[in-house]
Amino acid sequence: MTTTAIPTEATRVTATAPKRRPRREREGAAWVFLSPWVLGAIVLTLLPMAVSLYLSFTDYDLFNPPKWVGLRNYTQMFTEDPRYWRSVVTTVTYVIIAVPLQLALALVVALALKGMKRGKAFYRSAFYAPSLLGASMSIALVWRAVFNDGGTVDNLFGTGGWVNRPGWALLAVALLTVWQFGAPMVIFLAGLQQIPAELYEAAAVDGAGTWRQFLSVTVPMLSPVLFFNLVLQTIQAFQVFTPAFAVSAGKGGPADSTLVYTMYLYDRGFVASHMGYASAMAWVLLLVIGVVTAGLFRTSRSWVFYASEGDR
Repeated sequence: MTTTAIPTEATRVTATAPKRRPRREREGAAWVFLSPWVLGAIVLTLLPMAVSLYLSFTDYDLFNPPKWVGLRNYTQMFTEDPRYWRSVVTTVTYVIIAVPLQLALALVVALALKGMKRGKAFYRSAFYAPSLLGASMSIALVWRAVFNDGGTVDNLFGTGGWVNRPGWALLAVALLTVWQFGAPMVIFLAGLQQIPAELYEAAAVDGAGTWRQFLSVTVPMLSPVLFFNLVLQTIQAFQVFTPAFAVSAGKGGPADSTLVYTMYLYDRGFVASHMGYASAMAWVLLLVIGVVTAGLFRTSRSWVFYASEGDR
């Protein structure tokens, strides 16, 4: 007499469970899906960066083969080119003016939208629209017309055309960037909506007014978002090009007052055909942005509050 073994639950699970693919096969499938991104990063980013680094040590005019000159481009940049230093000063001034004003306006609008009961989606979209349009050359040209002689600003305030006055032209460029506050505003609004209402209620019970609640609750709880926006907008401000190019008609005037770093880099590389010199300028800009970003991260230890860290 034969007996038939009744399969248990464990044997059923073992029999029906699919076989797990080997680790090497799974890694191979992952690399297949990642290959378009990896190929794009190598061909469109890493390879051009390597070529640019090589060209920064050469004399290259876009038409003849590059000639190795060592550090001559860098020494000429730092010791023999006064326009280079004017572009550095102009860019730093622009960053100091544009970034704080833009973040302040974005935060004020985000606070106003947070308290709205109706129409929040409409106003959020309306305020975000300039961020989509402001980087275009057409909007920059309209901006130039607004701040030109006989433009809207001149007609309203009688101050003359800002774009033709050395002391005011850079401010007109900065205001165009400030006008594009939609992206940081949306990020601020998302951060504000994550702050627990209980914190404001507790502060109100303790007798804190609106301003004290803003300083003691909103700013500390929003500091990670503020830090993120600060880093992002600072990096973008150092690379500003289109507004300054359009407002100054591509010349950086008047009197080099709008000659930002990237515009002078463009002038050296594509107008004067000194591509080796322009490549050296690009690498200096990359290093400066890296140092500034590292400095911001360093200072963030003293003012950025993370709720998950009790000692901060």
